[in-house]
Amino acid sequence: MAAVKVVVLYPVPTDVNSFEQAYARDHSPMVTPENFKGLRKFIASKVVGTADGSPAPFHRIAELHFPSMEALTAAASSASGQRVVAHAMSISSGGTPTFLVADETTTDFA
Repeated sequence: MAAVKVVVLYPVPTDVNSFEQAYARDHSPMVTPENFKGLRKFIASKVVGTADGSPAPFHRIAELHFPSMEALTAAASSASGQRVVAHAMSISSGGTPTFLVADETTTDFA
């Protein structure tokens, strides 16, 4: 089975500075293999714009990569995983984050 990932889309927060502080200081350090067993990679991206210049609907995008759907399911349903998810929801002042699960295929050109 191909690798999978969870993609978390954070809406634009009501207070960007407070959100950024909470995300950097408290939340990102929680996203570890200790809290999500099987986690292979964590990518945190800050949205800086859209292709057409319109306001972006999301402020941050987080990607949590796992080797399989089974690993992702186990990690997300664990007590430590649930604490991290609850924290993500609690700091998202712009609304509920969107959580997506994606089957991933990678092609490297370098």
